[in-house]
Amino acid sequence: MNAKPQYTVAVRALCEFAAKSGDLDLRFTPAPSSQEGIAGHALVASRRGADYRAELSLSGQYQGLLVRGRADGYDPGRKRLEEVKTHRVALARMPANHRALHWAQLKVYGALLCASEGLTELDLALVYFDVVSEQETVLCERHSAAELQMFFEQLCERFQGWAERELDHRAARDQALNTLRFPHADFRQGQRPLAESVYKAAVSGRCLLAQAPTGIGKTVGTIFPLLKASPGQRLDKVFFLAAKTSGRAMALEALNKISRAAPEAPPLRVLELVARDKACEHPDKACHGESCPLAQGFYERLPAARLAAVSQPSGTLLDKAALRALALQHQVCPYYLSQELVRWADVVVGDYNYFFDLSAMLHGMSQEAGWRVALLVDEAHNLVERGRKMYSAELQQAKLRALKLDAPAVLKKPLDKLQRTWAALNKEAGEAQREYAVLEALPAKLLTALQLASAAITEYMSEHPTERDVALQDFYFEALHFTRLAELFGPHSLCDWQLSSQGLAKTSSTLCIRNVLPAEFLKPRLQAAHTAVLFSATLQPFAYFADLLGLPERSAWLEVEAPFSAEQLQVRVAQQVSTRYQHRRASLPALVALMGQQFQQAPGNYLAFFSSHDYLNEAADLFEREFPAITIWRQQRRMAESAQAEFLARLTESSQGIGFVVLGGSFSEGVDLPGKRLIGAFIATLGLPQLNPVNEQIRMRLDQLLGQGYDYAYLYPGLQKVVQAAGRVIRTVSDAGVVVLMDDRYAQPEIQALLPRWWRIERPS
Repeated sequence: MNAKPQYTVAVRALCEFAAKSGDLDLRFTPAPSSQEGIAGHALVASRRGADYRAELSLSGQYQGLLVRGRADGYDPGRKRLEEVKTHRVALARMPANHRALHWAQLKVYGALLCASEGLTELDLALVYFDVVSEQETVLCERHSAAELQMFFEQLCERFQGWAERELDHRAARDQALNTLRFPHADFRQGQRPLAESVYKAAVSGRCLLAQAPTGIGKTVGTIFPLLKASPGQRLDKVFFLAAKTSGRAMALEALNKISRAAPEAPPLRVLELVARDKACEHPDKACHGESCPLAQGFYERLPAARLAAVSQPSGTLLDKAALRALALQHQVCPYYLSQELVRWADVVVGDYNYFFDLSAMLHGMSQEAGWRVALLVDEAHNLVERGRKMYSAELQQAKLRALKLDAPAVLKKPLDKLQRTWAALNKEAGEAQREYAVLEALPAKLLTALQLASAAITEYMSEHPTERDVALQDFYFEALHFTRLAELFGPHSLCDWQLSSQGLAKTSSTLCIRNVLPAEFLKPRLQAAHTAVLFSATLQPFAYFADLLGLPERSAWLEVEAPFSAEQLQVRVAQQVSTRYQHRRASLPALVALMGQQFQQAPGNYLAFFSSHDYLNEAADLFEREFPAITIWRQQRRMAESAQAEFLARLTESSQGIGFVVLGGSFSEGVDLPGKRLIGAFIATLGLPQLNPVNEQIRMRLDQLLGQGYDYAYLYPGLQKVVQAAGRVIRTVSDAGVVVLMDDRYAQPEIQALLPRWWRIERPS
């Protein structure tokens, strides 16, 4: 008879589960950055004696539990074990339950150390290190080994039942996944090679970049093989990461299909993560027990909510609505309940930023817990630009000026100094170029002033944790992000200065750390996963994405053959039209005439894609005058999700009209309009990013780093948007439609070589 498997738990996870109590308290307590924390721990260790043992690995067993972790330091001469916590604020403001959790961790480490070293008693020291003053506050207690062992066993007893439940769940989950069948009678054309490649990537522990056409079922074709691979590869989690809400919805629907298709739904825990502002039930209240009823006593009610969540019937998805209902039933915060449930979920569906940004929660939790994770990156062509944004930071002088007007008196001096330093930078940068300049190095004096201002704001906000000064808080977080990226600054980024185009245009500027090559930051995240699959309909050429995303060396490339025939899609080039910026106004009559003629020949639903809202509106105005009988819809600037849904709802099987939209916007991808809901697209642009000083600097930097500046900065990103937009037309093997490429450059062989190979482009007459 096989012995029951052992459950391994980290010291921190054990204590957070069994020793955390009281309110959820997120009053302003600024935490040190990861770099500051590492430096603080190192400095404390350097102050100790030669025999001091830093980063001490400890482990111990209790029944079926293996508890392990890494204590910060041990002085064998003094028999003193230390737990170091870095902080920025006065310790008196630290919530009591935070301090209690720190003591719990230290006591568990103490019990493990006494057991391994045969000690009868031990001094325990909580060392609080202020990263600003570099001062230590030491709280010391002496405990006997028997006391510490008793405490350790009490925590283990509280966790033991949960651990057994988790082992049973994992065994049942893996057994169900081993016998899981594909949710459809057969694979669609192209879907099987995609699924096979995803499975092989998981087995070999590699990264896969997969280009697969729209309409073959990429979401099911990637999730299913990873689930099948999970038992054999001992995967703890599958993270499905999407760029947009529509991508998350498709993933949840695919998981629902997979679950419903099984004779018995697999016990798979699926969790959707949503942004805090969309999950918050009381946006007018602060996140602490004295303000929000869902924060008060949060950790007392959390165990029941957690148990209810993991006890849902097989096949239940904890999406936004289901999680909200469960949280309110137990009167806990939905957002922070979802963060807790990440630890116990099998599949997590969320945005890119949860794994890839500077302080990504899923990445941090995975590293801390040692999870083996698999990544699915949906519409991965978006990760280039999203990655750049994650690792860029911007400061606006206009915000600083507005902040100074109403700032508390204690902040006037540091803000004034920052403003004077900024004014000097304006003068210096403006001498070289009046409106835009790339600085040769980070502005050291301004960074120093910014750090001093940030420290002052930290102290002020710590002393007034209940005040809600939105402008001050926003500027503060922007300043922290800027200084953290300044620590990571390198050739992968630019530091540029630009005069503002609004307000006090001659004296107000914007300073930006602008990431150009996100590979430097994304590559370590991809390497941290056991396997990563990045998929999209537009991932060509491979070298472009390998270079910009930092794909590991052993990465594989797959191009799935399209299941569509050239006869399904009529692709025409309007060679008489030029949509270059200087020709746009002159192009409108010919462009509008082509659209009107096509609609009259084949009435139905069309989307017309333009490079900007201005160009869109000029074309729409002329079209309404020339073809008043044809119904049109216009994409508005900054449309809410509800307005976007209403826009798409007008495109029905029986409707007829043209939707005027912006290329690269919310209607260019992630939109499924099969059959007669969409029969054609007009693309009145090559999609190239705007020619401006910023994009030119990006081109030059990419040329320096990779040697293909123009292609990487302009051509490839532009044509990816075009292919994505055209992909809205043919969604199934029974669809038929037309795409009119309205620019003479589409006739060039080098441009056509970057378009889908299954397209048969009609030669212009």
